[in-house]
This record gives sequence, structure tokens and C-alpha cells, in this order.
Amino acid sequence: MALPPDSLSQLQTTIGFGLISCVTAFIMAPALIKFLYKCKITRNPEYDAALSLGARKGKAGVPIMGGLLVIATIIAVTFLFNWERKFTWMPLFIMSIAALLGGVDDLMNTFNKKKRRNRKLKHVFKLIRVHKSIWNRAWLIITLPWSLFKRTSLWLGSHPGKGLHVHERLVMQFTAGAIAAWWVYFKLGEHWQTIHIPFDGYVDIGWWIMPLIVLFVMATANAVNVADGMDGLAGGSLIITFSALSLLSWVQGYPEIAYLNATATGALITYTYFNIKPARFQMGDVGSLGLGALLAINVIVINQMLLLPLLGFIFFAELASVIIQVAGRHLLGRRLFKMAPVHYHFEMRGWSEEKTVMRFWMVHAAFVLLAMWIALY
Repeated sequence: MALPPDSLSQLQTTIGFGLISCVTAFIMAPALIKFLYKCKITRNPEYDAALSLGARKGKAGVPIMGGLLVIATIIAVTFLFNWERKFTWMPLFIMSIAALLGGVDDLMNTFNKKKRRNRKLKHVFKLIRVHKSIWNRAWLIITLPWSLFKRTSLWLGSHPGKGLHVHERLVMQFTAGAIAAWWVYFKLGEHWQTIHIPFDGYVDIGWWIMPLIVLFVMATANAVNVADGMDGLAGGSLIITFSALSLLSWVQGYPEIAYLNATATGALITYTYFNIKPARFQMGDVGSLGLGALLAINVIVINQMLLLPLLGFIFFAELASVIIQVAGRHLLGRRLFKMAPVHYHFEMRGWSEEKTVMRFWMVHAAFVLLAMWIALY
């Protein structure tokens, strides 16, 4: 059966956005690489534990913040050719907030001279007992829940670092997710208060959609960030996911979101070209957090929220491996993986980086195909 003319035109335009962003990113890439080398925004073994692995020591000094190439391309192409107040400005806004957060973290880890430390809980409790000032003791008691949150959040951190602490990142990610939830609930209308249940239909959950959106935006941003550890892994996996989202958005009648996903796909093709081993640059938090947030909000807008774990399978598998590792260390007293995230586990078992990345791509592609089949059922 032939496609309707308007539908075929939208599909051609979707592909065109991918091509435009790919070419735009290729034009921008040499200047960005030169800038990152000149400013010495590079991987630092002082905070990057993965560089201690024998096969990875050569990655020290490789520029980070290569994700700026993708973020800048998406913003430029969308602003010039796909600016639509109802659908595209908020995803760009959420992506930009998350990317800004990641960029600050990248720069602090690169240029800060000293590690930033949190006061230990035992010191807080001791000060509450012995501090001479009753006002300081009262303040320590009032802020004790915040101190507990800061210390427990360190369990999720991969290193102490000189950048943003985990609790600071979580607060800012929560803010971005809350803005996205407000936009979906109050600005997109009652239809967006429903959630699509695969094989069953739509269920109206009212304002409960808001905490779910916050949760998915935060989880996806962190999941992509965790997976950004091997050359080509995050970029190639994101190409698969955003390509699938471009098709799903077009099929379900969201052309602006289809164009936005295609724009991300094209920019990621160029990024991954330069990120394939040996990488000319790496994504950094600026790219992984920004693109993770964009992925989440674009899936939510087309009402396929429950398929996000499949559409972003490899990212959530990597995040789950970190959670399992932390739980094993604190509850069982031992590590369940040789190293987390799980891609390092396979590397330490003898898989080459290329073998790990390509096999992860294939597994990820299979689950994305499953998600598409369910969405189109």
C-alpha cells in the first residue's frame, strides 16, 4: 500500500534533517577538536578510575566534551528549521539544562586543583554534641536530613572527583525533570495525562504522570552517562535509539519530534565517526547527560514511556550493573562484577574494547527492535 503524499513528504523531510545535521556537525568538528586540545579539556587519570586499566592508560589526555558537537548541532538545526513552540522548544530546553550541568562537571574535573569533599556524618553528629555555639548546633540538626542525603548519595558516585558531587547533580537533574513534568502536564493538555500500556491501551493517571516523568528523565540521563566509557559505545547505541525514535515519531504523527530525533541521529553519526577507537574526542558529561535527557523527554512526548527501558536497553543495563555492584558491596560485602559499569567487567575478563562495544551495539539493537514491534503492534 502506497503512503499518503503528506506522510511520504514528512518521512523525506525527516531523513533530510538527519543529513543536514550530519553535514553541519562534520563542518564544526575540526574546530571543536582543535579548541578542546588547545584548552586542554582532556581525560584526567586523577579522577578517572577507568584509566588505571592497562589497556586504557593510552586514553589519558584525550579531549572530553566532544558531546558539545552533538548538542550544538541539535540546537542550531532545530532553532533554524524546526522551531515549534508546542513540541520542540521544551525538549531543547531540558537538553540544554542537562548539558550545562554536565559541562560544568567536565570543566570542574579538568581544572579544579583540589578534590571537593563532604563532611562525614560522624563529624556532623560530633559537632551537634560538642559545638560551643547553640545556633550552629541547631543549624546542624535542622540540616541533618540534607547531610544524610549528601552522604548516602555518594554510594552512587564512581569517584570523589573534583567536579559536582552526586547530590548536586541529582538536585539539578530533579529540577530539569520537574520542569519537563510541568510542561507535559499543564501545557500539552489532558491527552498527555494518559500513559500508554503496551497491548492494552491508554490509562489516565492524572497528576501521577508528573513524578513518573521526573523519574524517567533523571534515570535516563544518568544511564547514558554511565554507559559513556568506551570509544563508540554511547554514540553508536544512541544512533540506534534515536533512529528508531525518528521512525516511531513519524508513524505516530509527531513530525516535529521525528525531525528532532533525526537531527540528533545525524549529529551522532558524525560524533561517532570521530569517537571510534582511537577516539579524537569523547562525549563527556555535557553530551551524555544532555542526550540522555533529550532521549527521555522525546519518548515521553510520543507516549511510549513504558518502552523507554527497551529503547534505551544498553544504558539501563549499564546503570543496573552499577546499582547491583553498590548493593553487593554494601549488603553482601563483596563485588558482584570485576568492575562496574558492566562494560568494564567484560573488558577485564579479556574482551577487547572493540568486541565489547560491537556486541553491546547488537544486543541493544535487538531490544530496540523489540520495542518498535511492541509500539507498532
